[in-house]
Amino acid sequence: MMQGNPPRLLLAAANSGAGKTTATCALLQAFADRGERLASFKCGPDYIDPMFHSEVIGAKSRNLDLFFYGEDTARFLLCKNSADCTLSILEGVMGFYDGVGGTSTRASSYDLARVTRTPVVLVVNARGLSLSAAALVKGLAEFRPDSNVCAVLLNRCSPMTYPMLKQAIEYETGIPVAGYLPEMADCSLESRHLGLITAAEVQNLREKLQTLARQAERSVDLGLLLRLAHSAPELEFSPPPLPAGLPGKGVRIAVAQDRAFCFYYEDSLDLLRELGAELIPFSPLADAAIPAETDGLLLGGGYPEIYAKTLSQNCGMLQSVREAVAGGLPTIAECGGFLYLHREMEGEDGVDYPMVGVIDARCWNARKLCRFGYAELTAQSDGLLCRRGERFHAHEFHYWDSEQNGDCFEAVKVSGRRWRCVHSAPALYAGFPHLHFYSNPGMAVRYLEQCQLYRKGYDRP
Repeated sequence: MMQGNPPRLLLAAANSGAGKTTATCALLQAFADRGERLASFKCGPDYIDPMFHSEVIGAKSRNLDLFFYGEDTARFLLCKNSADCTLSILEGVMGFYDGVGGTSTRASSYDLARVTRTPVVLVVNARGLSLSAAALVKGLAEFRPDSNVCAVLLNRCSPMTYPMLKQAIEYETGIPVAGYLPEMADCSLESRHLGLITAAEVQNLREKLQTLARQAERSVDLGLLLRLAHSAPELEFSPPPLPAGLPGKGVRIAVAQDRAFCFYYEDSLDLLRELGAELIPFSPLADAAIPAETDGLLLGGGYPEIYAKTLSQNCGMLQSVREAVAGGLPTIAECGGFLYLHREMEGEDGVDYPMVGVIDARCWNARKLCRFGYAELTAQSDGLLCRRGERFHAHEFHYWDSEQNGDCFEAVKVSGRRWRCVHSAPALYAGFPHLHFYSNPGMAVRYLEQCQLYRKGYDRP
């Protein structure tokens, strides 16, 4: 059993769109400007919010997801990634109690706060509210006796109405109001069909973050929030068991990382490194070929449909990936990476573009979410990541669909809905479900073992 006690806060809200990401970025930047050493986390499977966090803290933000893995692993990853930091800020997901299946609190922001014993700051969208704001806070704080709601932060609140709202909320609930952020149209973070646009696409992001931080310094009691963070109790946890030795020692893995492919769980990448692998970034948009003498390939999710024309015109890269995958290079292709492996892909402009062609099928814009949400996947045959009957938890979030989604895994939602998915072979995992290696660390080991077998097929100095 191990222990850790990082100072920490979790920002939650009654619903999506209340301003959690804006408030989180404002606080992260304000605390960074004060010299705090920061760690940041996102509750749930979202890839994009952590990119904004990372822009502030200058290090990779992480996901904490209680559907992907258990409570011990969540506490382990929180403490591991908060080591040597003076403050950790966790951003919630959806509404505070909204969990798996829509009728449970499992994997909700509340669930994460409960498991990690993290003080909660409620971000309340104050636009159009007066006394009802107090009712909203009281309901959220008392819906579960262990809610751990310790403070309130009002968003989209005018300086004129703030004193009245603060007094009403504190009188009716006994919960301190730590300040407010006004409506700041110039600092809005634009969205597209998969949520926010990525941090790399936001114009003048640094200026927006500094504007948010300056406002937080003026209108948020940062000292109160720090005291709450330091009041968090010590955590105990057992680290997930990992194999002795380094099964990935000497292995080089090419990782697609550019604007088209940028969705990765950092803890999954770290696990590969900790097991001995070297990760080599490359760009399917700009590079002529995958890096030389690599033993594995990761094609993560992202927005390849937006860059379909550019990807299609990079014929050298298409040929390089095609030959490598066909030649048995162990390859994991998730969602956007899976689309890239198709024969042709409909771009966001409605035009079909030739792609790698390993998956002999077309993928297209379905103009609606397809099979959205969490699912448990069970292997129907032996493959790159799993043996038959082995399971892991995954998540799907995509508007594009395929003529051939694969049938090597059975996916089951909490609702009972089932479908077949994923192309799997001894050297391939390709499908829409996003995976996290801490859901089943044996998948990382199995992948690296296959990379070792591939590596032995050629000589390297």
